[in-house]
Amino acid sequence: MGSCLSIKTKEGSFTAYFSERGLARLDLPGQHSAEKGSTIDDSPVSPDERYWQQMTSQALHQVLAGERPEALPPLDWSGHTNFQQEVWRALLRIGPGQTKTYAQIAAEVGKPLAARATGGACGANPIPVLVPCHRVLAANGRLGGFSGGLDWKRRLLAREGVTAK
Repeated sequence: MGSCLSIKTKEGSFTAYFSERGLARLDLPGQHSAEKGSTIDDSPVSPDERYWQQMTSQALHQVLAGERPEALPPLDWSGHTNFQQEVWRALLRIGPGQTKTYAQIAAEVGKPLAARATGGACGANPIPVLVPCHRVLAANGRLGGFSGGLDWKRRLLAREGVTAK
C-alpha cells in the first residue's frame, strides 16, 4: 500500500489507503487497519495521490450527506477476482435512495444463480460507502449483511431515505 489519509467526518475518522493505481481500501471508523496486516509507506505523496485524496474526501462527505458523489478517484481493485470487480461495478450504478437485491445484481452481471456469491463479493468490497454495497438487500427486503455492521448500513440507507426491514 502507498499513502493513507484519515478523513474526519461527523461519523468519525475514515482511513483511505492508496496504491500507485488509486484508492485501494477505505476503513470505516473503528476498523483497525493493523489487524488487516497493512503497512504504510512514508514516502512523499505524488501529485496524483494528493488529487485522489481530495476526491476521496469530497466523495465520502457527499455520500454521507445522502448524495451521489460528483467524482470518484481511480479505484484499485487489483488482486480481486473478475467476478468481484463486476459486482462492484454494478454497485456503482445504484444511485442514492435506490436498492437492489443480491439476486438482481447477480442477474445484472450475467450470473443469475449467483446471489450468494454476489453477497460474498459485497462483503469483500474493500471500499464500502463509496462503492455502495449498503444499497444491496436480501430478497425479502431485509438488510442482509454489511462489512461495517448493520447499524452502519441502516444509517447510510436512512440518509438516502430508505428504510429496510
